[in-house]
Amino acid sequence: MVVVGGALACVAAPSAAADAVDRLGIPGPLMFDGTSYGLAWSANPSPAYIKQEYLPAGQVSASYETMLIVEVIDSGATVESALAAQVRLLNQRKGKDPLVRLDVIQNSRTGEAVLDFLISARDAKGREIVEWNAYRYAPRKGSDGRDGVMLFAISRRAYGGDAMRGFLTELKTRRPADINRLARQALPVARISR
Repeated sequence: MVVVGGALACVAAPSAAADAVDRLGIPGPLMFDGTSYGLAWSANPSPAYIKQEYLPAGQVSASYETMLIVEVIDSGATVESALAAQVRLLNQRKGKDPLVRLDVIQNSRTGEAVLDFLISARDAKGREIVEWNAYRYAPRKGSDGRDGVMLFAISRRAYGGDAMRGFLTELKTRRPADINRLARQALPVARISR
C-alpha cells in the first residue's frame, strides 16, 4: 500500500529545479488564497503513485512557509485506505511528537475527506519546525478503471521558537479558513500518460 502524503517524513525535502518535472499534467501555477504556487518538485515513487509540490516564488522545500501538494494513486486505493494509512502514521508519531493533533472531516455526499493535522520535528541543524497540513482526499478512477485517489493539500510551516509561537496563535483563525478554502477549491485535473 502506498501512503499518500509524507508530512515531515524528510524534513529537508529534496527539491531542486531539476526535480520539477510535471508528471501529472498540472504544470501550474496553482492559485490558493490569492497566492500563486509554481511547480517546485515531483516524484514517481511507484508506477501508480505520483506526487508534486508547488511553492510560492522565492520559497524552497527545505525551508518553505507554505506549500501546495498534489498526489495521485492511479489504481488500487480508496479515500478510506489512503486516509487510514496517514492517520496510522500520525498516531505512531504521538509517542515522539508532543504536538501531534489530528481531525478527520468526512463528506459523505462527495466521498471526500479532509485530514487536518499538526506535527513537529527538528531539522538536521536541530532547529524546531512546526507544520500544519490539511489533506483533501478525493476519489478518482485510475487509468485502468480501478479505484484511485487524488490528494490536494495545503501545508504551512514555521521554524524556531518565536516564529512557532506566532504561527500557532495565528493558526487558530487561519486553519478553519484554509480548510474551507481547500474543501471548496476546484481540484486540478491530473492527466497521467503511460
